[in-house]
Amino acid sequence: MTHFFADDGAKLHVKISGEGSPIVMLHGWTSSSQEWFPFLTELNKRHRVYRWDARGHGGHKQDVKTPPTVERMARDLSDLLDHYGLEQVTMVGHSMGALTLWQYIRDYGTKRISRLCFIDQSPKLLTDADWGHGIYGDFNGEKSQEMLGTLNDDFAEGVLKLTAFGLNARAREKYLAGASGWERSRSALRAQDPGPLIKCWESLTKADYRDVLASIDVPSMLIYGGESNFYRTETAHYVADRIPNALLQIYEGTDHSPHQWQRERFVRELMAFIEQPPQAV
Repeated sequence: MTHFFADDGAKLHVKISGEGSPIVMLHGWTSSSQEWFPFLTELNKRHRVYRWDARGHGGHKQDVKTPPTVERMARDLSDLLDHYGLEQVTMVGHSMGALTLWQYIRDYGTKRISRLCFIDQSPKLLTDADWGHGIYGDFNGEKSQEMLGTLNDDFAEGVLKLTAFGLNARAREKYLAGASGWERSRSALRAQDPGPLIKCWESLTKADYRDVLASIDVPSMLIYGGESNFYRTETAHYVADRIPNALLQIYEGTDHSPHQWQRERFVRELMAFIEQPPQAV
């Protein structure tokens, strides 16, 4: 693992592997660069892959006081591109990573981006009377405040409950049954520093990128779970209808991490998408 320094002095960890055109892969909230490890064998045959641990993530202690807001992470992404001199980059963002990309596009545009892949995310997490495509289709400001209280009381359990008591019935059943996978997740979450991650969550829930979607002028592929914990397929179609010429893939039977449940399909479709000539996308 190597690192680079953001413009505020923060030391950010990144793993780099493979040779070829660059791919930057941005993980979800509470996750790390390890999220992308299962895809490296194939991706590294043709691409140089950059996988960071976002600020406040990956188990690394924060060495500056700047909180990991989505705006700050977008600036960190710009700093990463500057540090490694990257141009014509394929960027892949899952969940929080997708929000980071939308913020980056708002702040910096798409001139350094060749392709975009967004995985299972809404441009606005909180719902209201005029917006029903956020978390669960029913997660308003009041419920968001309740969630913050839960995170402050017991961070690990709050994250697990957010995932378990959503739209995916199997997740709820496995959580209630105390399945081994949930126990491993609980242990991993308890090993993290909750303070920065809670600040990050507050930032994510305040964001609204609906206006950004129509401005995306590079080829984009969208991947959504057919049984996502958080979003119905209507959310996927909303995003696809607003990003010009977006390619939408619904992975039936998968949750908020469709790429993890259908790994061979994901890496195959991502590589095919990257390698298509622009006019064919």
